Amino acid sequence: MEKVTSLQVAKRAGVSQSAVSRVFTPGASASAKTVEKVRKAAEELGYRPNMMARAMITGKSRIIGLVVAYLDNQFYPLAMERLSNALQEQGYHILVFTADNSRDNVEEVMKELLDYQVEGIITASVGMSNDLTARCAAAGIPVVMFNRGQDGNDVSSVTSANVAGGRRVAEFLLACGHRNFAHISGWQGSSTGRDRQSGFCGALAEQGIVPQVIDGMYDRDAAAAATRKLMLQTEPPDAIFVGNDHMAFAVMDTLRSGLGLRVPDDVAVVGYDDVPLAAWPAYDLTTMRQPINRMVDTTVTTLLTRIDEPTTPTCRIEIESPLIQRRSTRGLLK
Repeated sequence: MEKVTSLQVAKRAGVSQSAVSRVFTPGASASAKTVEKVRKAAEELGYRPNMMARAMITGKSRIIGLVVAYLDNQFYPLAMERLSNALQEQGYHILVFTADNSRDNVEEVMKELLDYQVEGIITASVGMSNDLTARCAAAGIPVVMFNRGQDGNDVSSVTSANVAGGRRVAEFLLACGHRNFAHISGWQGSSTGRDRQSGFCGALAEQGIVPQVIDGMYDRDAAAAATRKLMLQTEPPDAIFVGNDHMAFAVMDTLRSGLGLRVPDDVAVVGYDDVPLAAWPAYDLTTMRQPINRMVDTTVTTLLTRIDEPTTPTCRIEIESPLIQRRSTRGLLK
């Protein structure tokens, strides 16, 4: 079967080819009568507009590139879904690429995105080199980092207030009566991992307490191994702050099934993110809730503003997070 063209639709609807183009171009002007005739003709003929061809003509692809490091953590599939929905409501679609955090891999993925003529890029838990930031700026492609920050003012970022969140966890555990702390941190190559550790350790240092810290690499197996190492010491911790929920579930599974310990009677556990699984009775995890809806809305608004107004300055936005208390810790509020 031959592909239906816009000229065929125009002839069937009794309008010009340019009228067909306007009907299928977001924001373009066309009368209600013309829209009705063109859409009816398009449906009868099975016509679909060629979005890539239109992008070449107009310079507007209406596509946003999304680069994500990994999807094991429940937080990111949820964020991707909400980012996609929010962008579609604004007439955009997303093109998803996965990349690990090695510099070469991220650069190759970003080059591919630029080849697709995306209008903007969102990176989720992916780092950006200064060279890559400059390359995107030179191409006129705005970038917003989601749930990851970067030193300097060359790229916009939207995160939760991670330092304040780590501090809040320390203050809560101190109020619950704990005195022997450990932190299985997020990957220290990430701003989120470093900031949460900084807030937690800083608040404890003010009380003369130095917690044990192990980099969990945002990995379940690494978090499980760290848990065994901590708990098999002569003086194991009675409270563990874990850099995200994905690792915290592995910590709780290891404590219960691998070591025969009780949570929170033997050791309390606090995570970070508040993914849906955290509220399941099997975990009932106390955690810092990342305000995902506000983070998504802010990310989309920041990116689209820079697309529409390229001279808009970059910005670093941090959004406060609440502590959600559940039964993986003592001292539950009534």
